[in-house]
Amino acid sequence: MPDVLITGSNRGLGLEWVRQYAEEGWRVFATCRHPAEARSLWELSGQHPEVSIHRLDVTVVEDIRGLFWELEGTPVDVLLGNAGVYLEKNVAEFGSLCYHDWLRTLEVNTMGTIRVAERFLENIAKSQKRLIVAVSSHMGSIADIQDPGSYYYRSSKAALNAVMQGLAVKLKPRGIGVLILHPGGVKTRMGPPHGISAQESVHGMRRIVQDFQLERDTGRFVKYDLAPMPW
Repeated sequence: MPDVLITGSNRGLGLEWVRQYAEEGWRVFATCRHPAEARSLWELSGQHPEVSIHRLDVTVVEDIRGLFWELEGTPVDVLLGNAGVYLEKNVAEFGSLCYHDWLRTLEVNTMGTIRVAERFLENIAKSQKRLIVAVSSHMGSIADIQDPGSYYYRSSKAALNAVMQGLAVKLKPRGIGVLILHPGGVKTRMGPPHGISAQESVHGMRRIVQDFQLERDTGRFVKYDLAPMPW
């Protein structure tokens, strides 16, 4: 069976990724910062024995190393960078920015995703699918900025997009693909109150992952409904 490693799996989109891949019969390595508190994730693992739960804070090198040792030699068909934070939602304004929160946002949303990809690159290379997926946002699109605010989050996702695009170029000769996905406006703790469901968003994104072709798709920035995203 194919294997998927998912970060930020305890709620929202991450939990829905776990649910849908488990229902498809994939082996799922579901990670989160506090497994003991991830009640919904444990319920899923009880229903699907192919789901295993692992502690992982994407900003903690020791956590990443520990998970790497747990999965040493295991092929990872899809590495799904879903973990993210939105610390300034509705609060940060220019003139009163908190640079500590900004740095934390970059550590999680940008560097955390890349840290995990770097450590598990050889696991991905051993698999059949060979794909790195970053869950980004339309807010990482510089061409799409029409309103002020969200400086931490926007910059973290724009930086993530730039790095993932560079990785797509670097890894293509090795047959390893990169996808950058915008999940749409989803009704989660981080998303809008009147958005689409996590189920609809993940279903669309999973279809894009399933249909991925290296020559055609690596480095693409695309919305869950297949609409191309501006950079």
